[in-house]
Amino acid sequence: MFRSHYDSDVTVWSPQGRLHQVEYAMEAVNLGTATVALKTEDFAVLVALCKPSSELGISLPKIISIDSHVGISIAGITADARLLSRYLRTECLSYKHSYSTIYPVQRLVTNLGNKLQITTQRYDRRPYGVGMLLAGYDEKGAHIYQVMPSANVLICKAMAIGARSQGSRTYLERNLSEFKTSSMHDIIVHGIQAVSRACPLDEELKIAVGIVGKDQPFKLLSSVECDAYLELAKTSERHETPPETPAETVEPSAVPSDIDPTSTGFSEEI
Repeated sequence: MFRSHYDSDVTVWSPQGRLHQVEYAMEAVNLGTATVALKTEDFAVLVALCKPSSELGISLPKIISIDSHVGISIAGITADARLLSRYLRTECLSYKHSYSTIYPVQRLVTNLGNKLQITTQRYDRRPYGVGMLLAGYDEKGAHIYQVMPSANVLICKAMAIGARSQGSRTYLERNLSEFKTSSMHDIIVHGIQAVSRACPLDEELKIAVGIVGKDQPFKLLSSVECDAYLELAKTSERHETPPETPAETVEPSAVPSDIDPTSTGFSEEI
């Protein structure tokens, strides 16, 4: 009942102690198309669902290249993601110009979190309505970070965000132990199988894949490469599905003669 009175300004708390503007931004992430990030010791992979955004069938970019060692996948408002990606590119270029080396991934994500935090504290701003999964590789290895509109920054081994992403997170949790030692091809297949859990059954699975790692600059796979990995993922999933075994039937002769077949197993005393 108080929402209409307390949701016009991000600095105004509701009587329940909630910031509705921040909650709206988080809901925009939950309504966005699902995306998945996962990593091995040497590679970090981003896999995102692609859906046509207009009658012309044009898909907005779901994975954005930031630098040779960093890329992001998004869920939420694409315009906000474009602004943040421009900020990240500027930071990487400035750091490379000043120090002649790549921007450390952890420091880059920390600065991004600080930028998002400002929009949750000033009345003249609104929170960015986009969630991001950032994949990077530097001298410390492969990294996956989750960045949310509330300025929460989480270090992850694997993560999925967006609409219907609960099934993807369940798949990632069940297979987490395999990711660390997987090859580059296997981790891409795992990412496709995870994101397929978030795709509606009546829609064709269309994906975008980005990968970065050891001796591998950030790269967006072409449509031909994505189709090849899709076929590989479908084949692997068929092999992993165990055949259904018929239920065992009990022959009448196997029932002991001293048991009444009509008995319920409980004795009743009067």
